[in-house]
Amino acid sequence: MPLTFDLPLSQLEAYKGRNPRPADFDDFWDCGLEEMRAVEPRVDIQPAKFQAPFARCEHLFFTGVDGSRIHAKLLRPLVHSASSPGPAVVVFHGYSGSSRSWVNLLPYAAAGLTVAAMDCRGQGGLSEDRGGVRGTTLRGHIIRGLDDESPNDLLFRKIFLDAAQMTGIIMALPEVDADRVGAMGGSQGGGLTLACAALEPRIRRAAPEYPFLCDYRRVWEMDQAKGAYEELATFFRNFDPMHEREDAIFERLGYIDVQFLAPRIRAEVLMAVSLMDTICPPSTQFAAYNKITSPKSLRIYPDFGHEALPGNEDAIFQFLLGL
Repeated sequence: MPLTFDLPLSQLEAYKGRNPRPADFDDFWDCGLEEMRAVEPRVDIQPAKFQAPFARCEHLFFTGVDGSRIHAKLLRPLVHSASSPGPAVVVFHGYSGSSRSWVNLLPYAAAGLTVAAMDCRGQGGLSEDRGGVRGTTLRGHIIRGLDDESPNDLLFRKIFLDAAQMTGIIMALPEVDADRVGAMGGSQGGGLTLACAALEPRIRRAAPEYPFLCDYRRVWEMDQAKGAYEELATFFRNFDPMHEREDAIFERLGYIDVQFLAPRIRAEVLMAVSLMDTICPPSTQFAAYNKITSPKSLRIYPDFGHEALPGNEDAIFQFLLGL
């Protein structure tokens, strides 16, 4: 087995993370969930132009925290009804992108799963981002709100809550069995899969692939603040060039560090990690995986980076069919 560019595998398996955890982390997210539950979602479901013979393909819109309207593709198999509810899966996309194509989601609908694929606010899909923070917003979703008065303004706080809120909406559909819901996604989608499973503990199975949004300080110390994490360097260069606030900045980022949400997960987890991943370094992913206390298993790809992992989509499909 070739060496990872990061820590040796034996050390990765025991790695616990470098980023500081805010002292009020649990209260922060408990309050966020209270805010989310107080929102009137105003769910609106509209037919999509794309259709399939075995499922209704629809656009789902709902109101998230701060009033933004959030969009998801919704596929509902015709075989299920209120009298015979079935499983569902929520799907999350990579950073700056948008929900998967209808065709990409069809295999799950054909297998009898209701599918909801969310567009992250402010990225490539139809969701609304009302903004309202100071500083750069160009490729800067990790750092959006970082210098605002309250960590409540962090954009990824809102995106994490959008994911949990959408999942609750899907669980409440009459044709969905709320005890048979899974979550999946890669990169940003992998991070959101873990965050969603933590904030909506009824999720039964979760399949993240090389999750993003973990252990920011480790990324910085490895000199990997490039690519998806480039905005960390952008923030320091523009707003703290001498790193006088470095400790406080990484502690603020700790509120949206998925590794600290991981202990809340109750789902069974199937996670994939590639050991040559220079976009989301393996140690940052292990920081989250090692904190999961629910049943879990890991698919390790020694020679692969942040790319398609042979056989992993098939493994995820089989895993979620067990819902």
